[in-house]
Amino acid sequence: MSPRQACMQCLQRDPPALFEAALWIAAEHDDQLQPVQILNDLHSLLLQVSAGLPALPARELAQPLLRRLAELDFQEDDEGVTRPHHALLHQVLRRRRGQPLTLALIALEVARRLDIPLQGVNFPGHFMLRVPGADHLLDPCGGRRLYTRDCRDQLYRQLGPGVELSAVHLQTADATDMLRRLSRNLRMLHMQNDAPEAALKDAERALLLGPPNLVDHLARADVYRQLDCPQGERYDLERALLFCEEEGLRLKLGERLRSLQRASALH
Repeated sequence: MSPRQACMQCLQRDPPALFEAALWIAAEHDDQLQPVQILNDLHSLLLQVSAGLPALPARELAQPLLRRLAELDFQEDDEGVTRPHHALLHQVLRRRRGQPLTLALIALEVARRLDIPLQGVNFPGHFMLRVPGADHLLDPCGGRRLYTRDCRDQLYRQLGPGVELSAVHLQTADATDMLRRLSRNLRMLHMQNDAPEAALKDAERALLLGPPNLVDHLARADVYRQLDCPQGERYDLERALLFCEEEGLRLKLGERLRSLQRASALH
């Protein structure tokens, strides 16, 4: 079974094996990785975390858990330039530096094993966590509480003043949502670090994990362009046009398709 197949199989379980699925995503980029070994090794981290938690009801332990992980040096990456290893789960476990989403995946798995209620929130630009029913979010990078005003400020920093905070920004993320976001993060990081072959794996996975859409088809078209694969680029541009409702963008996509056809004719 390939890492991709193993990842998808994890999503078919009840409940989905989110953490293991994320490890299989990492295994697509590191053929030496053994997800089963990582799962077994996680027991030592579990002991370290649980030893530092206060004697409180499980519902009150989410923030102490995040603070405990921070004490154990699990922090947001601080290198200035974010690289793929900040989003690859096994690398984050080893380096203890990562993106908010990857840190959240670790926190969610530890919480699951300790029966602490915790869920992901697909907040734009900075993945968040929440105790079900709570009136605030939790930052996976240290456990800071974010109330409505804090969320508005965070949204302003991520998207600018033209976007109003709404319920769509605070939606709970299921396993598929998180793996698709992880795939998109990895695709972007691999492209930024001149690794289009790796980015193609992530782009393909993002499309597999959800209904096809404009954004993911355009992103894969850009990967194919970087790989000098006009046939693949053309396919994704044609699919993107099916989902595009903005007239200006439709015109640009049409011109890009025509330029590909002209280039093919010249060959």
